[in-house]
Amino acid sequence: MALTPGPNMIYLISRSIAQGPRAGLVSLGGTAVGFVVYLAATCLGLTAIFALVPAAYTAIKLAGAAYLLWMAWRTLRPGGVSIFDPKPLPPVSSPRLFTMGLVTNLLNPKVAILYVSLLPQFIDPAGDVLGQSLALGAAQISCSMVVNTAAILAAGSLSAFLARRPLWLRAQRYVMGTVLGALAVHLATDRSRAALPTPS
Repeated sequence: MALTPGPNMIYLISRSIAQGPRAGLVSLGGTAVGFVVYLAATCLGLTAIFALVPAAYTAIKLAGAAYLLWMAWRTLRPGGVSIFDPKPLPPVSSPRLFTMGLVTNLLNPKVAILYVSLLPQFIDPAGDVLGQSLALGAAQISCSMVVNTAAILAAGSLSAFLARRPLWLRAQRYVMGTVLGALAVHLATDRSRAALPTPS
């Protein structure tokens, strides 16, 4: 999931290419806070709502699958653009970079889908649901930070490398689009239900 391109990665890579790695890392700080907000909301009862209202949980999963399919189509369609071929962005201050990273993540449907419909599939309802949620969330945040930091630091060099090799740029686009499509199908066909949190 961390390797698939979404609004966060597109924004961070675009900002890094336009304003340098430092700007990307400041933006990533805001993104990290956004992940913590989602994790806290999930652990404090958001998942419980979906456990008690299965229809809402199903609707979120289907909406998430539709969003991922739309992202896959945007990537694979004729004329689609790779995330390493972004539009230039005007430079902004560090506080604004942080805020934009936070807002981009909070408004990112991919993250919402991950926390309310994908992570609960790996939770054992018979165990400590809250503890498992925190552990899974911490693992996801750590993985995302590592992947996005690497993407930020390599964005400029990789963008220049791929720009000189259009076949590689196209291959990257097709691989990412296929992964997004596969995730969408998995999400749409999954029949699991949200786990109800229990105290440790």
